[in-house]
Amino acid sequence: MARLTAGGRAIPVFWLRHLVLPLLFVAGPAEAQGTTSDASINVVGQIFSRIEPVTEAGIHGFFQLLGTQPIAFVLLTLALGTLIGKFSLKTISLGSTAGTLLVGILLSMIAQAAYGITYAIPDILSSFMLLLFMYALGLKVGPQFFSGLRKGGLAFVAIGLIVWSLNWLICYFGAALAGLAPGYATGLISGSYTITAILGVGQGALTSGAYTPPPGTTVEEVGANMAAAYAISYVLSTVGIILLIRYLPRIFGHDAAADARLAEAEFSGGGTHPVPGAPGALKMAFSSYDVRAFSVTHDGFIGHTLAQLAETFPEIPILRVARDGNTLDLTSNPTLRKNDIVAVRADVHDLILKDGELIGPESDDPLVRNVPIEVADVHVGAHGISGKTIAELSMAGERGVTVQALFRTGNELPLGPKTDVQFGDVLRLTGPDGAIRNAAKRLGGRVILPTMRSEVLYLALAMLVGYLAGIATITISGIPFALGTSASVILAGVGVSYFRSRNPEFGGPVNEGARSFLQDFGLNAFVAVLSANVGPKVISALGGHTILWLAIIGLAGALVPPLIAFWVGIKFFGLNSVISDGATTGARNSTPGLNAIMEQSGSSIAAVPYPVSYALTTVLSLIGGYFSMILS
Repeated sequence: MARLTAGGRAIPVFWLRHLVLPLLFVAGPAEAQGTTSDASINVVGQIFSRIEPVTEAGIHGFFQLLGTQPIAFVLLTLALGTLIGKFSLKTISLGSTAGTLLVGILLSMIAQAAYGITYAIPDILSSFMLLLFMYALGLKVGPQFFSGLRKGGLAFVAIGLIVWSLNWLICYFGAALAGLAPGYATGLISGSYTITAILGVGQGALTSGAYTPPPGTTVEEVGANMAAAYAISYVLSTVGIILLIRYLPRIFGHDAAADARLAEAEFSGGGTHPVPGAPGALKMAFSSYDVRAFSVTHDGFIGHTLAQLAETFPEIPILRVARDGNTLDLTSNPTLRKNDIVAVRADVHDLILKDGELIGPESDDPLVRNVPIEVADVHVGAHGISGKTIAELSMAGERGVTVQALFRTGNELPLGPKTDVQFGDVLRLTGPDGAIRNAAKRLGGRVILPTMRSEVLYLALAMLVGYLAGIATITISGIPFALGTSASVILAGVGVSYFRSRNPEFGGPVNEGARSFLQDFGLNAFVAVLSANVGPKVISALGGHTILWLAIIGLAGALVPPLIAFWVGIKFFGLNSVISDGATTGARNSTPGLNAIMEQSGSSIAAVPYPVSYALTTVLSLIGGYFSMILS
């Protein structure tokens, strides 16, 4: 092999060709024209030049570091914001989302005001993190979403209409009564609703000529007015709505945690087990069945094979046999001898407490008692099973397998000996792994066990479909209409979860720890990036005599409509307080607000009505923003 030397050491030409030359190509033609060693130095220099140096000392250098290293800014904001969010004053706390937002805004404002450093993090990072949050949330609430629509769809729409119309009236006529210049009303609507796209609609009305500024006012000035109103009202509204949504139930005398439990029971249709594919579905629930071990001393067992005992005592399945310190192979159908130790799994109350009289004295031998018990979902795919009852299946069942729950079309059915099983049902079985697999073969299905595997394939495909559906836009009279990526991606998660509840073989079950991490980290990382980009805009808007009006009108437009809509939801429509809160935060398009009520209630049930009111008001707010501009 041909070699070059550098510093007395041989360098194979193979590595030069496959490692260094590709780097030269990346470095660009200018560097590649020199000698190999010179080009290599240039490449190394270019790589390290991407790490921007910190040239200042002390606190100035610290803020400069956060500006050159956005990842450090995001992580610091997450850590401090989460820490601050945990502190409470008389049971009132910010929560992690509001805490992260405040920390990020303060850091970015100090950097801008004190040192002239403007933080700017690419929006693609915040957008992607938000979509991760929405998808993870959709997985959680999917099976309950359609039940929620049936129970309160009209109320959710009414709440959306109330929030949108009141917000528009407060911001538009508030700006008019305060004598604010053109553009401020549209900026107030956009900021108080925390929908940046409204600014785009207003700017489109300017550039298209649908709105002509009055004499003496330029298009640029109107645009600056919109931006200033947006920046002030956006920050105040974002923090204010998080706190309002978090404590709305308490303001009206409701216990959010207690109401969330009631709502979960109502929307579950009376089921007590998570549906197939849902987070936490394959957890071992309480069961009166247990594994116990006995030493064989009674004549009714001595000298009988396992097959004979299975026919004689079907309610006492033998899972393991130990003899002289070794376990026996049960497939050989061994004959029991005196002092063998057997493990059985049966109902503690009705059977096992009496088995000492039937089999022999109880044993604590870990070799026999250590029988791993699994929980698995099995999709019934054998037509011959249809019509048989749980009791009939148990009579012909495998050793130690019990039915924990039965689901049909995504709904849990009452379980009893006479409950019939139909083709397409999902049975949740518990028992030894091998026995469950044998039972699954008879049922014509595949065993779905708890897993720690990543489901990146399903996540990526579902989010892609949702994202593409969300960006599809229809333009009517110059106003672009789209479902929006947030609403469409949460619906993608709902769809995946809903389909899995009927067919658990479609990916899943999603690990609840992984899903919860995506939900919490995704939203808070989104808020951290958002705060970095919003802080400098607030600084630029802090000037002039209009700032007080912008703050007052923006806060009123953000907080008064949800307060009234929530009250209408619980008083006129009789909604559960947490469900009304979820519909209200959806109508306000506040994803951080949704996370706040979920934290406060300890439940994700508030997300059930969220997509309905969210999608409705997203469309209406764009229409309202357009007309606020052309009418000003």
